[in-house]
Amino acid sequence: MAVTGLGLVTPLGNSIDELCMNLVAGHSGIRLLDIPQREGLRSPIGASADFRGDAHFAAPRIRMLDRVSQMALVAAAQAVADANLKFGTENRDRCGVSVGSGMGGAESTDEGYHIIYAERSDRVKPYTVLASMTNAAASWIGIDYGITGPNLTYSTACSSGAVAVGEAARRIQSGDVDVMLAGGAEAPLTFGVLRAWEAMRTIASPDPGDPSASCRPFAGNRTGLVLGEGAAFVALEEWSHATGRGARIHAELTGYGLTTDTAHITRPTVAGQAGAMRAALKSAGLDHGAVDYVNAHGTATLQNDAVETAAIKEVFGARAFALPVSSTKSMHGHLLGAAGALEFVIAVASLERGIVPPTMHLVESDPACDLDYVPNRARTGVNLNAVMSNSFAFGGTNAVLIAEAYDAQR
Repeated sequence: MAVTGLGLVTPLGNSIDELCMNLVAGHSGIRLLDIPQREGLRSPIGASADFRGDAHFAAPRIRMLDRVSQMALVAAAQAVADANLKFGTENRDRCGVSVGSGMGGAESTDEGYHIIYAERSDRVKPYTVLASMTNAAASWIGIDYGITGPNLTYSTACSSGAVAVGEAARRIQSGDVDVMLAGGAEAPLTFGVLRAWEAMRTIASPDPGDPSASCRPFAGNRTGLVLGEGAAFVALEEWSHATGRGARIHAELTGYGLTTDTAHITRPTVAGQAGAMRAALKSAGLDHGAVDYVNAHGTATLQNDAVETAAIKEVFGARAFALPVSSTKSMHGHLLGAAGALEFVIAVASLERGIVPPTMHLVESDPACDLDYVPNRARTGVNLNAVMSNSFAFGGTNAVLIAEAYDAQR
């Protein structure tokens, strides 16, 4: 499966070059958020994108677009331009859209509740339903490009974006389509959503000295995740379709594994995560020794990081200790339904550019997390042939993607 286009809107930049520069530098997009809230409540932390919808969309259309759809449309447009794709009447039924989102139009939903309950109005904005529905982003992308093939939305919590990419690849492999625009989008940085996540006690405590260092995956002093927002998309093409039109190929998507834990709605299992990694390796036709880097799910919660570490050891055996594993969430936060798509894009960019991104703020060790997490400094000039991207979710859906370096002779 050829990956021919990449696009993104993230807390670390809105282009691949900017993203990679910030990953290498170890910059963080995590900060205190200026969100209107009740007096006396502390400011929450989050990773917000430098993005203004009114720079891309004019009225009246922007009123119909939740922030999540705005970012998805911009990221998808980048992927289309990067792939130099053209959608005409002769091929639009051979193209499709696949989007992952955990919360859909959360901003529009939150605003609607505020109007009803705080402002005591009996009417919300007329486009509230259309803006907040989870499939809005995928629908708008299809409309903008006239794509009449499958239009799919996946909502599997934190693995949604990875599932959207993996299932898009399966659509192409089945022969249904030649091209899929696939990715994830999320905009959860609203008062209501942030307070709901805090109620579960999964959100990190703000670092008193430096809020940007609040997310510390795999560290002994980690306290939880930091929510982020953004969108990331890839253009996927059937191999002969891409080569036939002379497309530039970033990488090959060769592996996809999907499993489901059935133990608990929020508690991950080693067996489920290891099973997804093994399924991805089998799908790619690779031995575990062929993987050169793992972009971990790495949420910085006490339970997840320890379980993922154990699962990596189960799959990779003794080699796990020599395998670079890092969590870029330490810099861009947890984008929930968009996380898997963004981290797959990061994995592809790492593969192309020979970069292993760091896990930032990892100073205090945890005996349960004893792998090579690339602490605090990126590695550049690294020869990478295959990379793995892990995405695990509340609800138990585990999705793993594998990309390999493009080989014109393969």
